[in-house]
Amino acid sequence: MANIKGGEFLIREVKSDEIFISEEFSEEQQMMRDAVKEFADREVAPFRERFEKKDYSFTRETMTKLGEMGFLGVSIPERFGGIGMGFVATMLVTDYISGISGSLSTAYGAHTGIGTMPIYLYGTEEQKMKYLPDLTAGKKFGAYCLTEPEAGSDANSGKTTAVLSDDGKYYLINGQKMWISNAGFAEIFIIFARIEDDKNITAFVLEYDKENSNGVTFGEEEHKLGIRASSTRQMFFTDTKIPVENMLSERGKGFKIALNSLNVGRIKLAAGCTDAQRRDITESVKYANERIQFKTPIAQFGAIQKKLADMSTKAFVSDAGSYRAAKDIENKINELEAGGMSLVKAKLKAFEEFAIEAAILKVYVSESVQEVTDEGVQIFGGMGFSEDTPMEAAWRDARITRIYEGTNEINRLLTVSMLLKKAMKGKIDLIGPATAVGKSLMAIPSFETPDYSELFSEEKEMIAKLKKAFLMVAGSAVQKYAMDLQNHQQLILAASELMIEIYMAESAILKAEKLAIKNGADKTSGQIAIAKLNLFNAVESISKNAKEAILYFADGDEQRMMLMGLKRFTKYVNYPNIIALRKEIAAQVIEANEYCF
Repeated sequence: MANIKGGEFLIREVKSDEIFISEEFSEEQQMMRDAVKEFADREVAPFRERFEKKDYSFTRETMTKLGEMGFLGVSIPERFGGIGMGFVATMLVTDYISGISGSLSTAYGAHTGIGTMPIYLYGTEEQKMKYLPDLTAGKKFGAYCLTEPEAGSDANSGKTTAVLSDDGKYYLINGQKMWISNAGFAEIFIIFARIEDDKNITAFVLEYDKENSNGVTFGEEEHKLGIRASSTRQMFFTDTKIPVENMLSERGKGFKIALNSLNVGRIKLAAGCTDAQRRDITESVKYANERIQFKTPIAQFGAIQKKLADMSTKAFVSDAGSYRAAKDIENKINELEAGGMSLVKAKLKAFEEFAIEAAILKVYVSESVQEVTDEGVQIFGGMGFSEDTPMEAAWRDARITRIYEGTNEINRLLTVSMLLKKAMKGKIDLIGPATAVGKSLMAIPSFETPDYSELFSEEKEMIAKLKKAFLMVAGSAVQKYAMDLQNHQQLILAASELMIEIYMAESAILKAEKLAIKNGADKTSGQIAIAKLNLFNAVESISKNAKEAILYFADGDEQRMMLMGLKRFTKYVNYPNIIALRKEIAAQVIEANEYCF
């Protein structure tokens, strides 16, 4: 069976045997997951307060221990000091190390991702041998200097300069960088600067030695809403010398390095927000089972059960989408490597191939963890607002996830623009399916009652119809605006919501179906209920956003035809009993006294 292409989920039926779920971790992956969980429970959970009191030294200390255990080099080949596991293993370590403290999650993500991967993916053999062993062992730590006061989302507009020295041995770096994670304790910095009047920036590796400042000065630690023990500082460069051999890749390739680094960072951020949801749900249900009001545990009240069900749904869907995409990336890497491509180039190509899915996951899961922590605070009531309970810190830590690795607004715009670029390059056929959907709007719909006796038969048909709704909206919008579509951001945002909801809803249904096939539907009732509840929510969201889009760019007969089509594409034959589904989900979480899916 050929591996699925990035973005292809929108134009074809995906079956449950084509996706990977976390319940299918290999024995080696399970051992890795258990080791990471044990580390987090032993070395992180008892010391939450130190993170909240901005103990940056403790963050570094914990990172050093992670390096000693091999958790900083999961995906780095053994010859560079890593353990050379696949991308699924990389995701699961990121997942389970990140659930307790956003400070540690940020430090870990910055170091293993944007602080290390540019060297691994773009460095010369000499650069890799020089830097990667210390980075993977936790002997030195990495950071990434891209953002500037006037260059945030527009990363390529940075003003930091790199001028070749008279003797041709160094580049002299002058400028300012900000929001540098790990800045307070890192020794290896990826610096982006512009050489002369180059169109694109160039990347360099800077070795920082506290004994020799080399023109580098740091601002004070930023005092942030959350991730308080994540060291975040500005950096200033005054004729900072970087040897010419420390250029990463080639001159002018820095913007490409930055973009591809973010592709990896986005999907890993999704993993980094997943165990936080599991743990927050567990904390919430334990409190709800213990908290007595009106002589009854508040977990027995329907209002609390609704929250627990919705929270559990977010966590399950986040897991489903994250590991589905992770395995697709791993499969693509293996396919390309088997075809003769080098491992590094195969990884770059695979991350680029699934950049759409990475952006989708970044948006969905970061917003899910914010919603889960917010409801957790609400379940705790007044105690949820107190620093004495874990929910207050969890809520604050969650907020940054919608901003870094590209704001969610930028990522929403990217999902659509990247899809259209793929279509224009002939890498994915959107025109044919969109044209077919347009023609189907003129056909007389069938009035036969379909047979939906098989598990998820109607839900799968709903997914197929939702894909048609997207193709109808996107196809008509592109036909109307062509290249000018980029100037209609609110329309693109509406279309992106359709893409996000479709991918995540399909992921949840396929995961639940796979579990039901393996374990039996009776033993998978909670997961089945979650998948159905989430799909209903997705249909409602798609109906709203698609209608907004249609009302914006269509009028007259075209508008009426498209609205009729949308109604057809978002209509159930048998509407699910949403309250009953929530009760089923909540009952299982309450009985287990923890997140149990």
